[in-house]
Amino acid sequence: MSTILVLYYSRYGAVEKMAQLVARGVEQVNGMTARIRTVPAVSTVCEAVEGSVPTSGAPYVTYDDLAECDGLILGSPTRFGNMAAALKYFLDGTGTHWLSGTLIGKPAGVFTSTASLHGGQESTLLSMMLPLLHHGMLIVGLPYSEPDLVTTQTGGTPYGASHLSGINNDNPISDEEKRLCIALGKRVADVANHLTRK
Repeated sequence: MSTILVLYYSRYGAVEKMAQLVARGVEQVNGMTARIRTVPAVSTVCEAVEGSVPTSGAPYVTYDDLAECDGLILGSPTRFGNMAAALKYFLDGTGTHWLSGTLIGKPAGVFTSTASLHGGQESTLLSMMLPLLHHGMLIVGLPYSEPDLVTTQTGGTPYGASHLSGINNDNPISDEEKRLCIALGKRVADVANHLTRK
């Protein structure tokens, strides 16, 4: 089995739900499995230390997870049009993998959730792509052969899956958003499958 790492940070749960949908798409591809991981929150208190196991949700990611994956899909809520600090903090520590070329040639995708429709979905997705490009990864988006990209009234972009959570984070993931999350996972897994067979 080949592994796609679905790595996310979620503050209020929307990105976590999206990660589960993305993972469902990964596992629709024969011979592929999803490994869901998260990152701890970043504290403003320098001495604060997070426990080694989260109280709920997916386990924390390790650098070994990067080495063992055949593809990577990153998810983050939007923070002023950028990825959340917690995910960026983890990525900033991947210099050893960059030096050794661990991720070169592996496919990658991105997904996000925002409180408002024009709250920076696309710029957040682009911000997550930047370190992946530096790692030599192959960016996989969503093509317009996905009909939901044209008809969605909620989230969804060619850069990756997205969700409009609402100001109070009370909008459920729409049917279109669900299908696009699944499509993103399936697409990255398909590309990884083709690459690993050669």
